[in-house]
Amino acid sequence: MLSRVGSAAAPHPTHHAVQFYSNDRSLFASVAEFLSDGFLLNQPVIVIATAAHRRGIEEQLQARRIDCAQARRIGDLVMLDAEDTLGQFMIGEEVQPDLFERTVGTIVEQTLSGRGRTVVRAFGEMVDLLWREGNTDAAIKLEILWHKLVIKHRFALLCAYAMGHFYKKTWQLDRIRHYHTHTILPDNVVPFSPK
Repeated sequence: MLSRVGSAAAPHPTHHAVQFYSNDRSLFASVAEFLSDGFLLNQPVIVIATAAHRRGIEEQLQARRIDCAQARRIGDLVMLDAEDTLGQFMIGEEVQPDLFERTVGTIVEQTLSGRGRTVVRAFGEMVDLLWREGNTDAAIKLEILWHKLVIKHRFALLCAYAMGHFYKKTWQLDRIRHYHTHTILPDNVVPFSPK
């Protein structure tokens, strides 16, 4: 399904979307829309991204009048480095499911703690880092682990991949889309569907 990332309504609690983006500015805007809608619904937010992308997303959230410093202080905003987080559950080139559960699963549980039936909104780009390194099998394995975690904890997740990875390989888009409930493509991209 192709769709927008955010809306004022709460996403389905097992929402696992992917955005393919052509430039950082469009990524920051759509991620900030998805996350700020969560803040409006009193939903906590987790961001696992590179330093540059965390800064860009935070600037966009601030432009939407989200007080990120206050949100961090009260535990409504958790910002983590994508490479550091990956390092906690990768051994060599391999994703370790038990370590993923122990690190990322624990982060989700801690963010949900004491919040009743609240939905967490999360944005992550660790899969993009793996894809960029050419470790596509690990990226797919990580997508599967994320999806299991989304179902277990019933939260809304947005993943992102740079479109540049798929230049002359548009068939790979369907491989990624298979593991998501929603897909957001840049305006100038026509989805590939094998006949």
